[in-house]
Amino acid sequence: MRVSAKVDYAVRAALELAAADNDGAPIKGDRIAEAQKIPLKFLENILSELRRAGIVGSQRGAEGGYWLAKPAASVSIADIIRAVEGPLADVHGTPPEKLKFTGPAKPLKEVWVAARAGLRSVLDEVTLADVVAGDLPPVVADLVASKGAWSRR
Repeated sequence: MRVSAKVDYAVRAALELAAADNDGAPIKGDRIAEAQKIPLKFLENILSELRRAGIVGSQRGAEGGYWLAKPAASVSIADIIRAVEGPLADVHGTPPEKLKFTGPAKPLKEVWVAARAGLRSVLDEVTLADVVAGDLPPVVADLVASKGAWSRR
């Protein structure tokens, strides 16, 4: 799986909002950009996409900024990915269950469906609150502890 800069920035920005102890006051985009070293213009576009998805709220003006529109415990990492890039595992823009392969490639459909299920088993289970608290679900700990998890191949 390749995590794009857009996804990385979106998750990190959402984590900044989830971790903010701002008494409910909006957080300025430039503060998020500076804290996470994200280009401000790129961040503003990402935050707009998260707003359209209902994950982030925003207010314009001197007292404006951004906030999580939902509790951090109800926003998964997968929710953020879907908001900024679409489905987790499409193949050429097609959901894997709708693919049709023939000959020796026929079982490939099941491989892509299984890959999507694997991504979901982690990304749908980990919430912003989990990451902020540093208390990740057991599925993450199990995978991180598995042989070869930390080796690049």
